[in-house]
Amino acid sequence: MFKNKTLLITGGTGSFGNAVLRRFLNSDLKEIRILSRDEKKQDDMRKLYKNSKIKFYIGDVRDPQSVLNAVRGANYIFHAAALKQVPSCEFYPLEAVKTNVLGTENILEAAIISGVERVVCLSTDKAVYPINAMGTSKAMMEKVIVAKSRGVTSPVISVTRYGNVMASRGSVIPLFIDQILAGKAISITDPQMTRFMMTLDDAVDLVMHAFEHAQPGEILVQKAPAATIETLARAIVTVLNKPNHPIEIIGTRHGEKLYEALLSREEMVAAKDQDRFFCVPPDLRDLNYGKFVEQGEVKISTATDYNSHNTTRLDVNGMQKLLLKLPFIQALVKGEPIPPEI
Repeated sequence: MFKNKTLLITGGTGSFGNAVLRRFLNSDLKEIRILSRDEKKQDDMRKLYKNSKIKFYIGDVRDPQSVLNAVRGANYIFHAAALKQVPSCEFYPLEAVKTNVLGTENILEAAIISGVERVVCLSTDKAVYPINAMGTSKAMMEKVIVAKSRGVTSPVISVTRYGNVMASRGSVIPLFIDQILAGKAISITDPQMTRFMMTLDDAVDLVMHAFEHAQPGEILVQKAPAATIETLARAIVTVLNKPNHPIEIIGTRHGEKLYEALLSREEMVAAKDQDRFFCVPPDLRDLNYGKFVEQGEVKISTATDYNSHNTTRLDVNGMQKLLLKLPFIQALVKGEPIPPEI
């Protein structure tokens, strides 16, 4: 399906965008476009990959014209551009709306106008039962996508929803590593706080699955194990042979949950089990509002959500095995230079 086609990756200079790019570089795509605001990161990527298949577009998903310029002529879009840091979105919630909600609307409108075949959008477990501005904006992004899917047959628009992608930029694993290397105590919030754990490569598998199999408006979730933050910290100090490194409990930060959910109980009722994945079909109730207020769903009353407390739980040994799949952890253990981060 990718032969001689063009793929656009929005937010392609981020951790996830880079991981998707690396996977698709080995495909028979004709061209891969990177749309982002950061010319420095684009130049770093240009020098790192030295691949004529990659084309760089400076622009912002908030700006419909720059989006249209990048989308025109593309066959597929992976939409990863987002404001994703919880504290910054808390301080500037309207900025989160502009990028995560309105930016997605701009991408989808441009895709419809330009005849794009498929759009896969990146979401987060924080969009389920959101308690912070980042999660709320992502939840609204998902609603925009599903609503858009009701009115068009092309492109096929779908959502991939993730938990904690290990070692992505700004996440907790690089923070713990930096604290250890600097001789500082590892700062954990609540030892019993749980998070889903998946590697970037595992997460990209879901993107590939979505491009190949998703139907309009579907939300796709990859099944993943979880671990407590204490288990994660103890696994890291063990892998780095620092078993006695101090751990400091600092308390739960603003906007943090004890656990995250990848599927709400309402979604679990409708979800289709696809081996490694769950697929949630879109809610296709029409504008007859009676269907929202007069008819209930008995099954929802007895359902449970899919969250990081009730999924498979990793112990320290299991967490170590997962950590050792990460290239930069492998390099640290061997005493080799850490692979460059883009």
